[in-house]
Order: sequence, then structure tokens, then C-alpha cells
Amino acid sequence: MGAAGRDFHNFNTVYRDREEYEVVAFTAAQIPDIEDRRYPAELAGALYPKGIPIYGEDELTELIRRYKVDDCAFSYSDVSYQQVMHLGALVQSAGANFLLLGPGSTCIKSQKPVIAIGAVRTGVGKSQTSRKVVELLMKHGIKVIAIRHPMPYGDLRKQKVQRYAALSDLKRHACTIEEMEEYEPHIVRGNVIYAGVDYEAILRAAEQDPDGCDVIVWDGGNNDFPFYKPDLMITLVDPHRPGHEVSYYPGEVTLRMADVVIINKVETASPENIDIVRRNIERVNPKAIVIDAASPIRVDDPGAIRGKRVLVVEDGPTLTHGGMKLGAGTIAAKKFGAAALVDPRPFLTGKIAETFEEYPGIGTLLPAMGYGDEQLHDLETTINQTDCDAVVIGTPIDLRRVITIRKPHTRVYYDLQEIGTPDLEDVINRFADQFGFKTESRKSLAGVH
Repeated sequence: MGAAGRDFHNFNTVYRDREEYEVVAFTAAQIPDIEDRRYPAELAGALYPKGIPIYGEDELTELIRRYKVDDCAFSYSDVSYQQVMHLGALVQSAGANFLLLGPGSTCIKSQKPVIAIGAVRTGVGKSQTSRKVVELLMKHGIKVIAIRHPMPYGDLRKQKVQRYAALSDLKRHACTIEEMEEYEPHIVRGNVIYAGVDYEAILRAAEQDPDGCDVIVWDGGNNDFPFYKPDLMITLVDPHRPGHEVSYYPGEVTLRMADVVIINKVETASPENIDIVRRNIERVNPKAIVIDAASPIRVDDPGAIRGKRVLVVEDGPTLTHGGMKLGAGTIAAKKFGAAALVDPRPFLTGKIAETFEEYPGIGTLLPAMGYGDEQLHDLETTINQTDCDAVVIGTPIDLRRVITIRKPHTRVYYDLQEIGTPDLEDVINRFADQFGFKTESRKSLAGVH
């Protein structure tokens, strides 16, 4: 049971090439247009010469009965405990066992040191944290390869192992908006990033990368735990969603695994919510180093916002299964004095309208959904027919590179900024010492708890 990522990895690491198991199907959720495909024979291995069919999760109970299924392995992320157990009840009432596969069975051991970045929900700030960690490592001459949590929405055969070193690689691999949002920031900073489907093959390719590799940075997706055994685990928590750090799966797993916990967005969260999160960290992982951080906002053109009626376009997954009611674009609109946020719902088209039907709580924001050409076209059409003065682009990538926006617009930028000490430089210096890397600057973690 998955969403085109963790499910494939769980199959590859636990079930593939094992004759005592027969995997009869994948079910898909969260990602549109994944069902009615197959996990191809080229990836499924010799035991599956015809590949493995992928169905919609709404067919789950019928599949259990049709195939006389013994076990269902829940294999996707960023879901509430209530939803996990609702699905567990559905599976068990149909007669099957409900399984949760853990890191011991699914984490692959790397030949290189691994720093893993995770979070308790999607949209907390993993991407800018990964970028900051990479920059700190590169600053000291350490050769870094980033590996991103999977988002394989196209031809799975071609996506077995993907290497991105130039922006042209994004087009060559026919990336969706969601993929570009994660890959582009690494590329423009000068480091190579890998992704794909087969994460054993990806890891071995990254370890032997032609540009060299000293350290692997696992750039996690949603709130999943890493596919590789981490030597340093960094987990982000969100005081805008207090309590979610101990009520979403597998976010609490990443929190309990963490060596370092970053409380992000403290500049825009209430003291009460920050305190709730801080107390939950202390309760479930008291040994972790805790770092306070902000994600300060800047824009290309504040004049495009001030006094204007603006349409805010935010990161898609953050608003959909992430459940957030605001993002960087919203914060920028308020900070720079927008007169009003324009509701896009009267102007929705096609696949974008379907997204709002599936996630009615999105409200007056527009998620940048672009899992395929049709969805991308509908996003462009919705933006351009919305009655607004300007568009605020709050997505991690430059949306103007993939669609044409025929209205005044400005882009939002945000980076991780630690507050006080300890900070990430402290953490990375200690990591470098541990693995024998010589670094130029030294800050000590002595006495930090």
C-alpha cells in the first residue's frame, strides 16, 4: 500500500527475489494517475516476469479477497495515526494482516557516511535544511552527493537511477514540478543529486560518482524515515502544527530517531505552540540536540504585493496531504502588505479543480500541482484566468520556468537561519571530526545538551 516511493523501496528491500513471498499488487494513494500501471519486470526481478499491477487504494478490500492476501504492508507517509489505524481496520476486516515495515528491514547501509534530513510533517523546511547542510559540508571541501526521497511518476524503467548535475537534466528526465522543486536548488548550488526508483542501485552509483563522493546527504520527503542507515539524523518539527510531531506516521519515528531536532519557523509561531513542541521533544527524545531556527522571507519585488489583490501559489504537497493553511507565499503577502488574498476557486480548471475536490480544506490558496502535462496546463490556465492584480509565487522552484504567467508576479525565497547556539555548523563540525574530515573552522559542542 503506497504512493509510488516507499512502497517500491519496501518491495525492493524486503520482498524482491524472495521465493517465500508472492507480491500480487501495489495500491496507490496521495498521487494522481498512478493506478492502472505496473511495476515493471525490469525492476521487479526474475520472479515477476510480467511485473506487478498497481491499483487504486479504493480497491484494497476487493484485492485482498480476490488474491486471498495474507499481508498488507502499509508503505507511505505523512498520515495521521487515526488514518493509519482506519486502514488497518479495513485490511484486517477483510482478513489480512496489517504490517508496518521499519528501518531495520528497509534501511540500506552505505559505504560512505550518511547525514539524513527528515521531518515530522511535510512542509516543515527539510529542503532548505538540506541545502544548508550541503553548503556547510562543501564549504570545508567535503564532496557531497545528495539523494532525494523518490518521486517516480513517469516511466519507471527509465527512472531506475537518475543523476542530476545540470538544469538541462531536469528536462532530460521529464521532471514534474514536485521533482524540480526538490532537485533544482541542489543543482544551482553546484552539487549533484540522485533520485529514482531502485535505491540500492542509486546509492552504489552515488558512492562511485564521477565527481567524487565523501558524504551522502539523504534529502527526505514527506515525514518518512530514511532509506539509508544514517550516521547523523536531523529531524525538523513545526510549531505551526503543534502536537503533530507525536500524532502522524511516520513523523514520530523520525523524531525518536533524531540526533538533532530543529524547531523551525519560530519567528512566525506563537510562544505557546513552540512550548508544546519543545515539551514533546523533551518527552520522546530527551537526548537530542535542539536547534531553534527561522525561515526568513524575501521577494524579488515587494511593490508587486503592497496594496495589491494577490493570488498566492504555494507548494502543492504542503497544502494537500500536508494540510497546511499557509506557506511562504502567504507569509510574504502579509509581510509586504497585500490588500487581499484572491480566492482562486471560482477560476479553477480541470485537474486543479479535482485537487480542490479531494482536499476541500485548501481554501484561498492555489497549490502548484504539476504531476503531469495536463495538470501543469490546468495550473497555468487557472493562474491566468484568476481575477487578481498580481501573483505571489511561493514555490521552491521558479514556476516561471515551466509555465507562462501573464500577470504581474514576484517570487518568494526562504532559507534556514538558526537562532543562537547550538547551530548546524556546530553539528557538522562534530560530524566532520567523527569521520576524520579536516575542516577550516572549529566550534565546539562541549556542554551542549
